[in-house]
Amino acid sequence: MKILRMSKVQSGGKTVAFFDIQTDDGIVIKGFRLVNGANGLFLSAPNEKGKDGKFYETVILPKEMKKELEKKAVDEYNR
Repeated sequence: MKILRMSKVQSGGKTVAFFDIQTDDGIVIKGFRLVNGANGLFLSAPNEKGKDGKFYETVILPKEMKKELEKKAVDEYNR
């Protein structure tokens, strides 16, 4: 899995970057975010707003894969 594109955000909000990934099988998933939370940067998967007004993730990653991707994204952001 690799990060294809990362766009840093200068808005001053909690989202600090948007990025897309490509899986080892060549599948491209767009819309990941890197968010600055109370405990530092964390990964937010693509999501969409439901009819109830809440946001729901549209991509669910296994825990280990999410940790690996989060580390890659934070490293890429800090370069």
